[in-house]
Amino acid sequence: MDTATTNEVPELKLHFLDYWRVIRLRRSLIVMVFLLCVVTSTLLTFWLPKQYASTVRIEVQKDTPEIPVTAPGGGHVSTLGSDPYFLTTQFKIIESYSILTNVIAALHLDEKLAAQAGDAPWTIDKTYAVLFAKTSVDQTRMSSLIEISVKNPDPKLAADIANAIVDAYRDSRLEKWKGDRFSGIVALQEKLNSEEMKLGNMETNLNEMRFALGVSDLDEESPLTSATIETEQLREYQHEETLALTDYLEYSNILAGIALIPTNELGEALNTAYAHQTDTELNELAIRLATAKDRLAAVTNDYGPKNTEYLTAQKQFDQAQHDYDSKLNGIITGLKQRVEIDRENMQVMQRLKSDLETNRNQLARKNQPYFSLKRKIEDLRRNNEELDRTITKEMAEVGQPLNTVIVRDPARPVLRPVSPKAYIIIPFGILVGLIVGVSLAFFIEYLDTSVKTIDDVERALQAPVLGVIPQNIGNMLEDGAETPHAEAYRVLRTNILFSRKNESWKTLGALSGGAGEGKTTTLFNLAVIYAQNGQRVMLVDSDLRRPALHKLLHVSNTVGLTDFLLKQRTLDEIIQKTKMPTLDFIASGKLPSSSMSILGSAQMKETIQELKRRYEFIFFDSPPLFGVSDATILASEMDMVLQVIQYRRYPQPMTLRAKQMILKVGGNLVGLVLNNINMSQDENYYYYSGYYEYGAQRKDQTVVQLSDAAKEAKIDIKQKY
Repeated sequence: MDTATTNEVPELKLHFLDYWRVIRLRRSLIVMVFLLCVVTSTLLTFWLPKQYASTVRIEVQKDTPEIPVTAPGGGHVSTLGSDPYFLTTQFKIIESYSILTNVIAALHLDEKLAAQAGDAPWTIDKTYAVLFAKTSVDQTRMSSLIEISVKNPDPKLAADIANAIVDAYRDSRLEKWKGDRFSGIVALQEKLNSEEMKLGNMETNLNEMRFALGVSDLDEESPLTSATIETEQLREYQHEETLALTDYLEYSNILAGIALIPTNELGEALNTAYAHQTDTELNELAIRLATAKDRLAAVTNDYGPKNTEYLTAQKQFDQAQHDYDSKLNGIITGLKQRVEIDRENMQVMQRLKSDLETNRNQLARKNQPYFSLKRKIEDLRRNNEELDRTITKEMAEVGQPLNTVIVRDPARPVLRPVSPKAYIIIPFGILVGLIVGVSLAFFIEYLDTSVKTIDDVERALQAPVLGVIPQNIGNMLEDGAETPHAEAYRVLRTNILFSRKNESWKTLGALSGGAGEGKTTTLFNLAVIYAQNGQRVMLVDSDLRRPALHKLLHVSNTVGLTDFLLKQRTLDEIIQKTKMPTLDFIASGKLPSSSMSILGSAQMKETIQELKRRYEFIFFDSPPLFGVSDATILASEMDMVLQVIQYRRYPQPMTLRAKQMILKVGGNLVGLVLNNINMSQDENYYYYSGYYEYGAQRKDQTVVQLSDAAKEAKIDIKQKY
């Protein structure tokens, strides 16, 4: 787990370094696009004409209903509810063709706007299109106010247009309101006339029905109608029935209570519980009975049964008891008669009430059509009166219309331009310049399939990179061995020595897929580095079509390899000495047109063998692989082949094809050389620059001694790749 975590960190850093590398390499493009956008946005702020905006704020109220409709019963039917789209609708109306064309006509904008543009007077449609584009209608935030803004190069004209739009909008609404009102009044008047005619016909029918049914309708003569009399009579019957029922229940309860009282206690009970229902005579009889009873009791104690006093007292007691019982029975009988009378009264009242209700219902069914028609007439009469009042009110309101468009903040000239907005355009240009520049840099980098890093080369070509040559390499023969760039060739030389598997390998050819990749300069400086090490080196210009090595050595190309191969000169005659004792040179010579395949001849092979006997290393320059066959012929005859690749010049498929051509003819490709690297800009190679500067301070002999020691020990170093 720790190993996996350790490996992920460098990959993430490399990823961000790649982005930074692309930005640094393409910084000129990014800066150019950035400056272009900034300059363009800056020029736009000065080139675009200044526009001034003027704003008017208005409050718009809904129109009242054109004509309120009267509902049955005198109420009004609501014709307006909550409209969430009212303001949005007004926005569109304000910007409509009818409103803006009225403004154009009122202010002669077809001439004024055309004059501002330097044209002849415009058509109404063109003027409307321009005015519509310069007009904006919106809602004031957190309010129901409407803002009408107009832009124009003239601040006063912008304010005049904004105020004129409000006037045209107000006039339009007023005309529509009046038109709707007049049409509504006419419709109501027609409806009223029709209803009045209908009312007259209904009243005629009501009179005819009254006489036909014999209805006694006293509404017009007296407040006491037949219905009222019947109601009072029915109420009286109901009252009499209630009284009879009350008495009946009361006396029935008395009789029921008397039935439960013993006979000897009946009188006392009547005197106490029902005293209000008895008379004084019963009380007197009760007193006389009690007195007689007391006297009889007293005589009984003093006299015998046959005594005159006793018999007199007994006779008085019997007479008092008889009178008391007779009176009591009379009272009970009266109560029973009273109950029967109340029952009969109830029955009579119920019968009378029933007869009255029956007659009343029959009469109501008979007269129902009459009274229904009468109620309809009354409702129609009330509606007609309401219609007449509404017409009178609407006629009065037409003369004094309500102001539903109120100007809260009129438009005034504003001397501060609203466009072009430099504080927006310039920062936006800066932002766009950065985004477009960086995006274009990465897009070009994405399209660029050329060689960029050592990893790209080794991954695509499956071959080791032996050397990295920086930009602006000079002539090592003239600059000397102490130049910082010389260290790059020393590293290349050392890597070639360690890659050489056989001590008999002495010939080295530098090839490239296309022209201009720097193989000639690379081969020349490499040969100089070898010669500076004290080894006998031969430099052969085998690029017969475009020779260039003689220019670097400042020697003649009159006599050279072609003269020897054509057996016109000897080998010693074509070898030229240089100012470095250990470096000899064979120029290409003049190539006859009839000898295009001269490098593949047996004489060329013999020449190579002869040179290998005389020199420790022989370097052959060659033409590009693509276009001519000379390079592939040389590749097949060399002991070692270096493929020189120009940094960011040709696509990777072309470089891969060049390698395949070398291998196809049997060439021994020992490695690759990346040429023309910008060490200061590309982070993938910046450490090479520091290494070369460090290596330049050391003695070259140290490297030579290490190389010689490696050769003497015969260390068999296998290739890493």
